[in-house]
Amino acid sequence: MKNTSRLPNLRNLGVVLRILIIANSALMLGAFILSDSINTFSYQITSISTFAQPILLISLFLLYSCASFLKKVSYRQAIIVIFMLVTLSASGIHGFFAQFWIFSDIPSLARIVIYTWIISAITLYYFNLHHRVYSPAVTEARLQALQARIRPHFLFNSLNAVLSLIRDQPKQAETALEDMADLFRVLMAENRELVPIAQEIGLCRQYLALEKLRLDERLNVEWLINDVPPDILIPPLLLQPLVENAVYHGIEPLAGGGTITVQIYTKKNEVHLVLKNPYTAQSKHHTGNNMALKNIKERLTLHFDLEASLKSKQVNDTYEVHITLPNQQQKTNG
Repeated sequence: MKNTSRLPNLRNLGVVLRILIIANSALMLGAFILSDSINTFSYQITSISTFAQPILLISLFLLYSCASFLKKVSYRQAIIVIFMLVTLSASGIHGFFAQFWIFSDIPSLARIVIYTWIISAITLYYFNLHHRVYSPAVTEARLQALQARIRPHFLFNSLNAVLSLIRDQPKQAETALEDMADLFRVLMAENRELVPIAQEIGLCRQYLALEKLRLDERLNVEWLINDVPPDILIPPLLLQPLVENAVYHGIEPLAGGGTITVQIYTKKNEVHLVLKNPYTAQSKHHTGNNMALKNIKERLTLHFDLEASLKSKQVNDTYEVHITLPNQQQKTNG
């Protein structure tokens, strides 16, 4: 059993920063408890940090190095390995200080190990709570896809459009039905792992092809996705809900329709997804749009922590959503 849904990504900058904050906060609290004045507190925090900071940094390095292995084992096994690594780090630092007699009053090894275990337990408990808070966003995304994003009017209009094609253009009608089947198959699946961006783009094209049947010339799409590696990994149902919102909130309210622009590009170690659509103040659906954006933000946090972001803005008659996430590519065997 993999533990990727419960164990934090130990190579993620946001996760590392949270570990540093939690550990140092625990050290300051311990120094405060042991102190009866500001001078004593300063002495305590200095002496504690002299041991704690090297242990913390070495532990983070070991965890970073073992992150790939920890993803492959069960959550319980990963916890055991983590405690073994921090114990190894604490023992090494204690042995180093004891060997060179840097201090005359060195704390016992048992005391240092117990402290590292307590801080490790607090940190792991925090990330477990973090997972419990944000993981419902994945289930919510699936339910929204079934209940809200695939709206009844879209289903009925698509079916009517297909029926109108059966007699005169049977081949196109068959393709449209296949697109609908593929679309619903993806939306009803358990989508928890990252997927190649090419899969998400294909899903969006199928959805837009169905909307094109009924909106015809009112719907135009501009794809700016040249030179985007197809194996970049993104959360499933990340782009499709944005495209659907662009149709629902941007194109449908306009009698003359408009153009949806989808731009995807890489910059340094980041992937940028930018979607633009016409904006009209007369649209009555912006509340639903905000709910969808909130859900996507939660899923980005769940997968990438602080390394991903979603920003939206309105500029004149255009609404823009800009997603930034780390550039992770699918590994190929052999």
